Amino acid sequence: MSTDTTGPSTGAVDVVLVDDHHLFRTGVKASLDAGVRVVGEADDVESAVRVVHELQPPVVLLDVHLPGGDGGGGAEVIRRCADLGGTTRFLALSVSDAAEDVVATIRSGARGYVTKAIDGGELSDAVRRVAGGDAVFSPRLAGFVLDAFGAAAGDVATGDDELDRLSAREREVMRLIARGYTYREVASELFISVKTVETHVSAVLRKLQLSSRHELTRWAAARRLL
Repeated sequence: MSTDTTGPSTGAVDVVLVDDHHLFRTGVKASLDAGVRVVGEADDVESAVRVVHELQPPVVLLDVHLPGGDGGGGAEVIRRCADLGGTTRFLALSVSDAAEDVVATIRSGARGYVTKAIDGGELSDAVRRVAGGDAVFSPRLAGFVLDAFGAAAGDVATGDDELDRLSAREREVMRLIARGYTYREVASELFISVKTVETHVSAVLRKLQLSSRHELTRWAAARRLL
């Protein structure tokens, strides 16, 4: 794996590509133009943090929903790379266009967010723009960011800080558990294993500093999340 992030012979912008689907990573690499060079890859939170620290590329193309770590997905990767001091910039590349995913990812420090509907030329241009210091968003996603960060800072912090600790999948599990679903029912509803549900519930309780599903139900009810 190359540790050269300057691309001296081509002037290319070097990136680390993070996504848990090998076929998708292969497709992205094939669609990027000659001005972008993939120097490293990762498929979960832990490997992403390790590779980004090793290579310290100008840009990381990062999926939002990643396995591993504490369940925080792409946002967790960004937070755990904060010690790089901004020398590496993160561009989210996700199938999700949900407002909560966009806002949570940008709050964590990403410089942009584009969906997987983007074509190779547009993605290559987005990488170059982020490397140059610009913020880049797919057109309909920019409104989410403006709405969230244009609101009063106090309102945003009070309403969303605790919920932002949870990944999108953890929020889904949290709502079902808080509504009284059994682990098996949650697994069936979300098409995941019971063991995965147990892992998500443990992460939710830890992040929200709660000790039982009863406390979780009260927490969710108080915030009108049921």
